[in-house]
Amino acid sequence: MRLTQSKDSLNTSSKLAIALLAGALLSLPVYAQKGGSVATVNGTAIPQSTFDAFYNEQKSQGAPDSPELKNAVREELIRRELLLQEAKKSGLDKSAAVASQMEMARQAVLVRAFIQDYVKKHPISDAQLKAEYDALKAKLGGTEYKSRHILVETEDQAKAIIDNLKKGAKFEELAKQSKDPGSKESGGDLGWSAAGSYVPPFAEALSKLSKGKYTEVAVKTDFGWHVILLEDTRPLEAPPFDQIKPQLAQRAQQQQIEKLMEGLRAKAKIQ
Repeated sequence: MRLTQSKDSLNTSSKLAIALLAGALLSLPVYAQKGGSVATVNGTAIPQSTFDAFYNEQKSQGAPDSPELKNAVREELIRRELLLQEAKKSGLDKSAAVASQMEMARQAVLVRAFIQDYVKKHPISDAQLKAEYDALKAKLGGTEYKSRHILVETEDQAKAIIDNLKKGAKFEELAKQSKDPGSKESGGDLGWSAAGSYVPPFAEALSKLSKGKYTEVAVKTDFGWHVILLEDTRPLEAPPFDQIKPQLAQRAQQQQIEKLMEGLRAKAKIQ
């Protein structure tokens, strides 16, 4: 358990098909891509726009722009069209279950397009990201703490642990009683973290301790009751802004979409 405060992709089989096809298609010629269609299967044309969408999606997933990728995408679309025609011959396009899945897929594409358009029209400025960066730095503070803790269910259990520590018991041994599976087998070790990365009551108690000391009063959080030991401190060196700017931008966009959703929900009539 960590006491800290609390990524629509292509079909997996399609990506796998392209990965498998790429090697086999290295020797094939690159087909012209400037017409209205990239191939015709049993009289049905595969539009250039479909190819472009699929191809661009592959590139956005990290595939390199190459003749091999063009050939692989074209072949995948041909395979899809062949299977689609067989599915229609079997009457599957008339199935209510299939129709529901197709509608969900249509909705997903529209929602994704709307979100991409919204983010494009409401860009996050560097000034906003820098302000968020400064706020995070201030929250984390300038010190990092190496600590251990023992987490129990009740205050009385925590008091008993404190009494045993006062009698000379080893913190690491007592930590075997902890209900935190992530640290109990390592003597309650939480490693190095800034105080601000923990929930507030834990962070406050930790930051008040002197090196080598433990909390003589049990600390209550939503997780339970803690006895905390501070082993060491060191200056906290925050990563430079440019290094974490992409993560900050992603987080800001997520918050932006969440705010949009809250506004839409507040105005909507939902029964």
